[in-house]
Amino acid sequence: QVQLVESGGGLVQPGGSLILSCAASGRIFSILSMDWYRQAPGKQRELVAHISSDDSTTYADSVKARFTISRDNAKNTVYLQMNSLKPEDTAVYYCNALVRVGPSANFDSWGQGTQVTVSS
Repeated sequence: QVQLVESGGGLVQPGGSLILSCAASGRIFSILSMDWYRQAPGKQRELVAHISSDDSTTYADSVKARFTISRDNAKNTVYLQMNSLKPEDTAVYYCNALVRVGPSANFDSWGQGTQVTVSS
């Protein structure tokens, strides 16, 4: 099985910065793409950022120019650098990865989530 472990969440004031990391481990042949999602209380989970195998990236309009997603393939790790944080960024952030686990098998893996709270 593939496991994803997020870290780096916490409490930060508006305008501050945080960096989240997510490390994948287990039966990994390769990681095809990685994503960050977030879910605020009472709201639907939304895609925040995406990075593909060729390092192309996509961002939600609400975080574009403030957040940066990157990956370290050697470490099977994805990062989310979050700058100029706003209260509306408060949510549980989840790492997601599309992982090749066999010659013809892919697995959509999810982390346990890490809380990000932006408040004065």
